[in-house]
Amino acid sequence: MPDHAILTAAAHAGTRIRRERSAALGDAQMSCLIVPDEFRRVQSEYLILFRRNLADGSTLALAMFGFENDENLYLADGRWDARYVPLAMAIQPLLIGASAQGPQVHIDMASPRIGDGDLLFDPDGQPSPRLAAMIEQLGALDAGYRDSAGFFAALDRHELLEPLTLEVPLDDGSVNRLVGFHVIDEDRLRGLTASALDDLHRDGHLLPIFMALASQGNLPALIARKNATLAHG
Repeated sequence: MPDHAILTAAAHAGTRIRRERSAALGDAQMSCLIVPDEFRRVQSEYLILFRRNLADGSTLALAMFGFENDENLYLADGRWDARYVPLAMAIQPLLIGASAQGPQVHIDMASPRIGDGDLLFDPDGQPSPRLAAMIEQLGALDAGYRDSAGFFAALDRHELLEPLTLEVPLDDGSVNRLVGFHVIDEDRLRGLTASALDDLHRDGHLLPIFMALASQGNLPALIARKNATLAHG
Protein backbone atom coordinates (compact mmCIF):
# COMPACT_ATOMS: atom_id res chain seq x y z
CA MET A 1 0.00 0.00 0.00
CA PRO A 2 1.28 3.52 -0.75
CA ASP A 3 2.48 5.55 2.23
CA HIS A 4 2.47 9.18 1.11
CA ALA A 5 4.05 11.87 3.28
CA ILE A 6 4.95 15.52 2.81
CA LEU A 7 8.66 15.65 2.00
CA THR A 8 10.60 17.67 4.57
CA ALA A 9 14.24 17.82 5.64
CA ALA A 10 13.22 17.22 9.25
CA ALA A 11 11.28 14.05 8.54
CA HIS A 12 13.45 12.68 5.74
CA ALA A 13 17.01 13.73 6.60
CA GLY A 14 18.20 10.13 6.34
CA THR A 15 16.00 8.99 3.45
CA ARG A 16 17.85 7.63 0.44
CA ILE A 17 16.63 6.79 -3.07
CA ARG A 18 18.17 4.05 -5.16
CA ARG A 19 19.44 4.86 -8.64
CA GLU A 20 19.38 1.44 -10.29
CA ARG A 21 16.45 0.30 -12.39
CA SER A 22 14.72 -3.07 -12.16
CA ALA A 23 11.39 -4.84 -11.98
CA ALA A 24 11.86 -5.23 -8.23
CA LEU A 25 12.05 -1.43 -7.89
CA GLY A 26 8.75 -0.86 -9.67
CA ASP A 27 10.06 -0.20 -13.18
CA ALA A 28 8.35 -3.17 -14.86
CA GLN A 29 5.59 -1.17 -16.50
CA MET A 30 4.27 -1.57 -20.02
CA SER A 31 3.82 2.20 -20.41
CA CYS A 32 3.69 5.46 -18.53
CA LEU A 33 1.87 8.76 -18.83
CA ILE A 34 3.66 11.48 -20.75
CA VAL A 35 2.78 15.11 -21.42
CA PRO A 36 2.94 16.96 -24.77
CA ASP A 37 5.79 19.16 -23.52
CA GLU A 38 8.10 16.12 -23.48
CA PHE A 39 6.99 14.54 -26.78
CA ARG A 40 10.11 15.82 -28.58
CA ARG A 41 12.38 13.93 -26.15
CA VAL A 42 10.11 10.90 -25.88
CA GLN A 43 9.83 10.35 -29.63
CA SER A 44 13.58 9.84 -29.95
CA GLU A 45 13.28 6.58 -27.97
CA TYR A 46 9.69 5.38 -27.56
CA LEU A 47 6.44 4.73 -29.36
CA ILE A 48 3.80 7.30 -28.36
CA LEU A 49 0.20 6.08 -28.21
CA PHE A 50 -3.01 7.54 -26.84
CA ARG A 51 -5.68 6.00 -24.66
CA ARG A 52 -9.22 7.22 -24.10
CA ASN A 53 -11.05 6.92 -20.80
CA LEU A 54 -14.48 5.74 -21.87
CA ALA A 55 -15.99 6.74 -18.53
CA ASP A 56 -15.26 10.46 -18.75
CA GLY A 57 -14.04 10.91 -22.34
CA SER A 58 -10.59 12.12 -21.31
CA THR A 59 -7.43 11.23 -23.22
CA LEU A 60 -3.92 10.36 -22.03
CA ALA A 61 -0.68 10.06 -23.95
CA LEU A 62 1.59 7.12 -23.18
CA ALA A 63 5.19 6.14 -23.85
CA MET A 64 5.23 2.42 -24.60
CA PHE A 65 7.88 0.20 -23.01
CA GLY A 66 6.50 -3.22 -23.96
CA PHE A 67 3.59 -5.24 -25.33
CA GLU A 68 2.33 -6.94 -22.18
CA ASN A 69 1.37 -5.88 -18.68
CA ASP A 70 4.37 -5.56 -16.35
CA GLU A 71 6.80 -5.65 -19.28
CA ASN A 72 9.50 -3.01 -19.68
CA LEU A 73 11.86 -3.89 -22.53
CA TYR A 74 14.10 -0.94 -21.67
CA LEU A 75 15.38 -2.51 -18.44
CA ALA A 76 18.84 -4.01 -18.80
CA ASP A 77 21.39 -5.00 -16.14
CA GLY A 78 20.10 -2.64 -13.46
CA ARG A 79 19.79 0.36 -15.75
CA TRP A 80 17.33 2.01 -18.11
CA ASP A 81 18.55 1.39 -21.65
CA ALA A 82 17.54 4.69 -23.26
CA ARG A 83 18.85 8.23 -23.47
CA TYR A 84 15.69 9.68 -21.94
CA VAL A 85 13.53 8.43 -19.07
CA PRO A 86 9.99 9.89 -19.19
CA LEU A 87 9.19 12.29 -16.37
CA ALA A 88 6.54 10.08 -14.76
CA MET A 89 9.18 7.39 -14.23
CA ALA A 90 12.10 9.70 -13.44
CA ILE A 91 10.37 11.38 -10.47
CA GLN A 92 9.43 8.22 -8.57
CA PRO A 93 8.93 7.95 -5.62
CA LEU A 94 8.03 11.65 -5.51
CA LEU A 95 4.58 12.96 -6.36
CA ILE A 96 2.52 16.13 -6.15
CA GLY A 97 0.16 16.42 -3.22
CA ALA A 98 -2.57 19.02 -2.90
CA SER A 99 -2.99 21.28 0.11
CA ALA A 100 -4.75 24.49 1.05
CA GLN A 101 -1.45 26.28 0.40
CA GLY A 102 -1.08 24.79 -3.07
CA PRO A 103 0.88 21.85 -4.50
CA GLN A 104 3.35 20.12 -2.20
CA VAL A 105 6.09 17.61 -2.84
CA HIS A 106 5.17 14.25 -1.33
CA ILE A 107 7.12 11.01 -1.14
CA ASP A 108 5.84 7.45 -1.14
CA MET A 109 7.70 5.87 1.76
CA ALA A 110 6.36 2.43 0.76
CA SER A 111 8.15 2.61 -2.60
CA PRO A 112 10.80 -0.04 -3.22
CA ARG A 113 13.04 2.80 -4.42
CA ILE A 114 13.53 3.85 -0.79
CA GLY A 115 16.72 2.19 0.44
CA ASP A 116 20.49 2.31 0.02
CA GLY A 117 21.09 5.11 -2.43
CA ASP A 118 21.38 8.89 -2.70
CA LEU A 119 20.51 11.05 0.30
CA LEU A 120 17.70 13.50 -0.40
CA PHE A 121 19.07 16.22 1.87
CA ASP A 122 22.55 17.41 2.75
CA PRO A 123 23.69 17.88 6.40
CA ASP A 124 22.37 21.46 6.35
CA GLY A 125 18.89 20.30 5.37
CA GLN A 126 19.17 21.54 1.80
CA PRO A 127 17.99 19.41 -1.12
CA SER A 128 20.72 17.29 -2.63
CA PRO A 129 21.52 17.80 -6.33
CA ARG A 130 19.56 14.63 -7.10
CA LEU A 131 16.51 15.80 -5.16
CA ALA A 132 16.67 19.28 -6.70
CA ALA A 133 16.69 17.73 -10.18
CA MET A 134 13.77 15.46 -9.32
CA ILE A 135 11.73 18.35 -7.90
CA GLU A 136 12.33 20.26 -11.14
CA GLN A 137 11.16 17.24 -13.14
CA LEU A 138 8.13 16.88 -10.88
CA GLY A 139 7.22 20.52 -11.48
CA ALA A 140 7.61 20.07 -15.24
CA LEU A 141 5.36 17.01 -15.18
CA ASP A 142 2.71 18.76 -13.10
CA ALA A 143 2.72 21.88 -15.28
CA GLY A 144 2.72 19.78 -18.45
CA TYR A 145 -0.21 17.71 -17.25
CA ARG A 146 -2.25 20.79 -16.36
CA ASP A 147 -1.43 22.40 -19.72
CA SER A 148 -2.25 19.27 -21.73
CA ALA A 149 -6.03 19.74 -21.67
CA GLY A 150 -5.89 22.16 -24.58
CA PHE A 151 -3.86 19.74 -26.67
CA PHE A 152 -6.25 16.85 -26.16
CA ALA A 153 -9.22 19.12 -26.76
CA ALA A 154 -7.67 20.14 -30.10
CA LEU A 155 -7.21 16.48 -31.07
CA ASP A 156 -10.88 15.88 -30.33
CA ARG A 157 -12.03 19.06 -32.07
CA HIS A 158 -10.27 18.10 -35.29
CA GLU A 159 -11.00 14.36 -34.89
CA LEU A 160 -7.30 13.55 -35.15
CA LEU A 161 -7.28 10.28 -33.20
CA GLU A 162 -8.08 6.90 -34.71
CA PRO A 163 -8.22 3.49 -32.98
CA LEU A 164 -5.19 1.25 -33.29
CA THR A 165 -5.25 -2.53 -33.42
CA LEU A 166 -1.77 -3.85 -34.02
CA GLU A 167 -0.69 -7.47 -34.30
CA VAL A 168 3.04 -8.03 -33.88
CA PRO A 169 4.37 -11.40 -35.10
CA LEU A 170 7.49 -12.43 -33.16
CA ASP A 171 10.44 -14.63 -34.03
CA ASP A 172 9.19 -17.52 -31.88
CA GLY A 173 5.93 -17.69 -33.81
CA SER A 174 3.83 -15.97 -31.15
CA VAL A 175 1.83 -12.81 -31.77
CA ASN A 176 1.61 -9.83 -29.43
CA ARG A 177 -1.30 -7.44 -29.78
CA LEU A 178 -1.73 -3.79 -28.93
CA VAL A 179 -5.43 -3.02 -28.58
CA GLY A 180 -7.38 -0.23 -26.92
CA PHE A 181 -4.98 2.48 -28.04
CA HIS A 182 -5.22 5.38 -30.50
CA VAL A 183 -2.79 7.08 -32.86
CA ILE A 184 -2.81 10.31 -34.82
CA ASP A 185 -4.91 9.94 -37.96
CA GLU A 186 -2.37 11.02 -40.57
CA ASP A 187 -4.90 11.18 -43.40
CA ARG A 188 -7.19 13.35 -41.33
CA LEU A 189 -4.26 15.63 -40.47
CA ARG A 190 -3.36 16.01 -44.16
CA GLY A 191 -6.95 16.95 -44.91
CA LEU A 192 -7.14 19.84 -42.46
CA THR A 193 -7.60 23.32 -43.86
CA ALA A 194 -4.79 25.85 -43.77
CA SER A 195 -6.78 27.77 -41.17
CA ALA A 196 -7.06 24.71 -38.91
CA LEU A 197 -3.33 24.01 -39.25
CA ASP A 198 -2.55 27.63 -38.45
CA ASP A 199 -4.67 27.38 -35.31
CA LEU A 200 -2.87 24.20 -34.21
CA HIS A 201 0.51 25.82 -34.85
CA ARG A 202 -0.44 29.03 -33.06
CA ASP A 203 -1.55 27.12 -29.98
CA GLY A 204 1.60 25.00 -29.91
CA HIS A 205 -0.17 21.75 -30.77
CA LEU A 206 1.29 21.02 -34.19
CA LEU A 207 4.78 20.11 -32.94
CA PRO A 208 3.64 17.42 -30.46
CA ILE A 209 1.33 16.03 -33.15
CA PHE A 210 4.30 15.65 -35.51
CA MET A 211 6.40 14.17 -32.69
CA ALA A 212 3.72 11.57 -31.96
CA LEU A 213 3.67 10.62 -35.66
CA ALA A 214 7.47 10.45 -35.79
CA SER A 215 7.51 8.14 -32.76
CA GLN A 216 5.88 5.39 -34.81
CA GLY A 217 9.31 4.82 -36.30
CA ASN A 218 10.32 3.32 -32.94
CA LEU A 219 7.98 0.35 -33.29
CA PRO A 220 10.52 -1.87 -35.13
CA ALA A 221 13.10 -1.21 -32.40
CA LEU A 222 10.55 -2.13 -29.72
CA ILE A 223 9.79 -5.37 -31.56
CA ALA A 224 13.53 -6.08 -31.79
CA ARG A 225 13.84 -5.64 -28.03
CA LYS A 226 11.00 -8.12 -27.54
CA ASN A 227 12.58 -10.65 -29.88
CA ALA A 228 15.90 -10.27 -28.06
CA THR A 229 14.25 -11.21 -24.76
CA LEU A 230 12.73 -14.30 -26.41
CA ALA A 231 16.09 -15.31 -27.86
CA HIS A 232 17.69 -15.16 -24.42
CA GLY A 233 14.92 -17.21 -22.85
